[in-house]
Amino acid sequence: MGKRAKPEEIIAKLREVEVRLSRGETITHAVRAIGVTEQTFYRWRKEYGGLRVGQAKRMTEIEKENARLRRAVSDLTLDNQILQEVVRGKLLSPSRKRVAVDHVVDELDVSVRRACRVIGQHRSTQRREKTPRHHEGELTAAIISLAERFGRYGYRRITALLREAGWSVSTGRVYRIWRREGLKVPQKQPKRGRLWLNDGSCVRLRPAHKGHVWSYDFVQDRTQDGKVFRMLCVIDEFTRECLAIRVERRLNSRDVLDALGELFLEYGPPDHIRSDNRPEFIATALREWLEALDVRTLYIEPGSPWENGYCESFNSKLRDELLTREIFYDLREAQVLIENWRLFYNTARPHSSLGYKPPAPRTILPATFMPPYRLEAA
Repeated sequence: MGKRAKPEEIIAKLREVEVRLSRGETITHAVRAIGVTEQTFYRWRKEYGGLRVGQAKRMTEIEKENARLRRAVSDLTLDNQILQEVVRGKLLSPSRKRVAVDHVVDELDVSVRRACRVIGQHRSTQRREKTPRHHEGELTAAIISLAERFGRYGYRRITALLREAGWSVSTGRVYRIWRREGLKVPQKQPKRGRLWLNDGSCVRLRPAHKGHVWSYDFVQDRTQDGKVFRMLCVIDEFTRECLAIRVERRLNSRDVLDALGELFLEYGPPDHIRSDNRPEFIATALREWLEALDVRTLYIEPGSPWENGYCESFNSKLRDELLTREIFYDLREAQVLIENWRLFYNTARPHSSLGYKPPAPRTILPATFMPPYRLEAA
């Protein structure tokens, strides 16, 4: 008896059949290529047709959540009241947790033991008196002064300068003050050199036509509440067009496969696809799926991001022109604003490598189309 396929694997196989059918293959040949019978294929399509990987995962998460709620129904009411009294946001430091525990004990008249268990604070830490460190204010002022003087230095170099000045301080303490004060090294714009053919260089396959070479990479940012979200950016290296930016809290190899499946149906599979060596891109299931569709993978050398220069250049523009200027209050707002910027980038933003013309000019679209992301008046 064969191994039972997971919902994510079934959805991936259904995507592969759809791509094969769009390329002119018969249903019999396409089904035989994924290794199942036609009866199994039609049963899968009836049960999982139209679903995405994220929806299948969400169904599994809902089942697990229902089981957890049934086990914890006796303590749910009180725990929810405690959590509602806590200020919004993550309580990562012991000092913030200490204040939250005291507030819950005063407002709800619960025991310190119960409040510490729900909030995640150890009782010995809660009972310990807070003692401020010596010369905290002077050290903070010295760090800010050095950061203003040496704008390109990070907290490690600042620590070395402090030690030379006579401070006996650890790197971790400087890092905590660095984060607390919101210090950050400005984004660097290095010059790009050419690809030489001597020792230590690389030879990169250059795109020759539309659909010849695609590249994709991840970009990470945070919403206003501090939660991380990831972006999967896919571009066509020849036209410089951004084909998609998928924005989710978490993205794994199955999500990458699902996004590529949608793009293959819309644009057709490329000849090559370039990426770095992230675990999401070198997953066995993804590589086998691309190989089955005759899409060759181009993996860059570790520690050599310039080999994926087209995508790295796009990522820097995305961060410089949008991510560092906008505050995203939730994930949905981030998805809408990033998609609007993608349309603006493709249809209206001048691109220096294309003679200051956009990758997908507005003239090739319907006359009634106007990109939702507009330039601000000077």
